[in-house]
Amino acid sequence: MLDWTDRHFRYFLRLITRRTFLYTEMVTTGALLHGDADRHLRFDPAEHPVALQLGGSDPDALARAASMGAAWGYDEVNLNVGCPSDRVHSGRFGACLMAEPDLVAEGVRAMKAVVDLPVTVKCRIGIDDLDSEAHLFRFVDRVAAAGCDLFIVHARKAWLQGLSPKQNREIPPLCYERVHRLKEAFPQLTVVINGGLSTLEQMQGQLAHVDGVMVGREAYHNPYLLAGVDAALYGDVGPVPTRHQVVERFLPYVEARLAEGVPLQTMTRHILGLFQGVPGARAWRRHLSEHAHRPGAGAEVIREAAEQVRGG
Repeated sequence: MLDWTDRHFRYFLRLITRRTFLYTEMVTTGALLHGDADRHLRFDPAEHPVALQLGGSDPDALARAASMGAAWGYDEVNLNVGCPSDRVHSGRFGACLMAEPDLVAEGVRAMKAVVDLPVTVKCRIGIDDLDSEAHLFRFVDRVAAAGCDLFIVHARKAWLQGLSPKQNREIPPLCYERVHRLKEAFPQLTVVINGGLSTLEQMQGQLAHVDGVMVGREAYHNPYLLAGVDAALYGDVGPVPTRHQVVERFLPYVEARLAEGVPLQTMTRHILGLFQGVPGARAWRRHLSEHAHRPGAGAEVIREAAEQVRGG
């Protein structure tokens, strides 16, 4: 979810769901320690609960980055060892670290030594030729011994050689059963499944086997899917906002960010899928795409786009 789950998108999602745990995009330790930490770490209090997802392999750097996340008020620190992007592979973080469980364990141990927050790990079921169930179980066993008790497992192996990141989201087959067996083998751990889930019914079905579900791309392209999560998965029967109510509630945030100098398009690019499946959705997307990038564009562009949609 690099370049997707920034603070603007997370705030927008919080207007749709009160209970869903939100995650930042993966932020490298180098970006936090040597770059613009404020840009990467800033978030709105309304986003809680929210986790900082880190990318890195040096235990000392991970510990320092985790401390920064704790100081900023995040609710969890998550180490991503599942991303197959070329950018992370070349930097020795992401999915390639599944070949180095001891190093991942060192990183977890270093982070837990300096923060009181939960330290969790997101991984794949395997990489390249290290794709056996035994390898996954060894990886989890070693990292759990370092103090990690929650694993988010993308139920698809990653090919780090020969496939693009996009192909890695589609070509290796999903194997939910392996994640289910992981939970059976480690009942004391919290196991969250990820990959290919696009309906509430699918999510509910997975909860018969694992402790939780993470949704990425579907939540981005069809964010209103999460409007049903609070009641279906958390038993929270509070009021569910309509799509138009979500728009109205997003506008004050947009106006505040515009006053800070944030370009409108930086925010509207995240809300294109709000009306997916509703008559007028295409007109909504077209209006935002054609007008949000123009100099001086303001919140009225979003209002005008919403007027193109009658339902929802």
